[in-house]
Amino acid sequence: MANAHLNLLYLILLCVVQSQVSTVEAHGSIVGDLLDYLNESWTHFHATAEAKRQLIDAGFHLLNENDEWDLKPGGRYFFTRNMSCLVAFAVGEKYSAGNGFHVIAAHTDSPCLKLKPRSASTKSGCLMINVQTYGGGLWHTWFDRDLSVAGRVILRDGNGSFIQKLVKVKRPLLRIPTLAIHLDRTVNKDGFKPNVETHLIPLLASKLEETASSETKEKSTTTSTKAAHHPLLMQALSDEINCNVDDIVSIELNVCDTQPSCLGGGNNEFIFSGRLDNLASSYCALRALIDSCKSPGDLASEHAIRMVALFDNEEVGSGSIQGAGAPTMFQAMRRIISCLAEKYVGECSFERAVRQSFLVSADMAHGVHPNFMDKHEEYHRPEMQKGLVIKHNANQRYATSGVTSFLFQEIGKIHNLPTQEFVVRNDMGCGSTIGPILASGAGIRTVDCGIAQLSMHSVREICGKEDIDIAYKYFKAFYQTFSSIDRKLIVDS
Repeated sequence: MANAHLNLLYLILLCVVQSQVSTVEAHGSIVGDLLDYLNESWTHFHATAEAKRQLIDAGFHLLNENDEWDLKPGGRYFFTRNMSCLVAFAVGEKYSAGNGFHVIAAHTDSPCLKLKPRSASTKSGCLMINVQTYGGGLWHTWFDRDLSVAGRVILRDGNGSFIQKLVKVKRPLLRIPTLAIHLDRTVNKDGFKPNVETHLIPLLASKLEETASSETKEKSTTTSTKAAHHPLLMQALSDEINCNVDDIVSIELNVCDTQPSCLGGGNNEFIFSGRLDNLASSYCALRALIDSCKSPGDLASEHAIRMVALFDNEEVGSGSIQGAGAPTMFQAMRRIISCLAEKYVGECSFERAVRQSFLVSADMAHGVHPNFMDKHEEYHRPEMQKGLVIKHNANQRYATSGVTSFLFQEIGKIHNLPTQEFVVRNDMGCGSTIGPILASGAGIRTVDCGIAQLSMHSVREICGKEDIDIAYKYFKAFYQTFSSIDRKLIVDS
């Protein structure tokens, strides 16, 4: 009965979000669609799967990296890697080998807690879930939240093979309780400083003997007492995906906040959500590509190839097969050029194509915090609702140059879309993005930009509703007009 009430509460919250969505969509905004995407995309796997679904619905053709490709001018295609990385592209009908790629790149991962390979532990009569910290999260924000799990499981199939399946347990399953102030009297003076190994351990249940039904106990008898994961957790997963516990042979799960993404603020002008960094950028890029080539004739005069690349593992350095450090995007470019080439393509078509290409590295930006304004350089304080932020750093933590910044800002001037600029203070360290990784990987011109937000890397972040629509319009305009802008400036002649 308790689970039924919790599920009802979750549905009520989603209904509230849906009513907000309807209001937003009535004004021609994509914000409602973004909220749907965020609520579906609890993990990087789910974000990629949802992007895949939307691309297929829009008429894009799914490719497999293991197969030979058959591409044609005017065609729209995509592929996934590890179901956490995705590359989609639309070929201009006037494309010829050596022409450039116009790319927007973002990432699907966000700081979170991930289950350890052996997550089961017991403390003081409580069943606990051992986790790893992923990325640079604001871990104190994960305390006292209604948490659950989502991710990927590998199932044993009936014919002796294995299948991958995504899972999401929507009801609150876990919680990381804060220590009462009566037992930590100086916390407000000295600060909350949890040990991430010993204090950041989610609580699943009290002892199994006291909580599990006879049915659950019976189902768990086949599992060893030294199992890697609590039988109670495994049962929750099997109930969600409608399989036997013994059919689950591997799990790859994130701990997730169950509160739905929604609009907030006095005028509903903000988006309150987890994973805005960087699913907000990913969705704006994805939607811009889809909408820039959905009508007949949208690619008729295009000489370039429009591309979106969504990578995994940016929050931990991008050094993986599905991260921006892998040659995924550039390998795809080579294959595309080879597939579309006619009998004679001339010398170094890939190298020529890269030199004519342009990459927009889209990652969320630090908006100025009204309570901590001194953390920003005085003349570079981006505000929410004021447009895309172009990021600069003389030490190449961002890939923006004077040329790439100028070309990107020209799009905004033509379409009357606002931009802001960000430079970190000289006495503070500067974060980075996939921009420098991709720019140096093959020598592609790059600009780093993002949507201003607050509470970056918190379990619950905030950004401006207006900035989402500005980013979407800017990215769509980039696809539609960059070719005409680029040819007006020649740097190396």
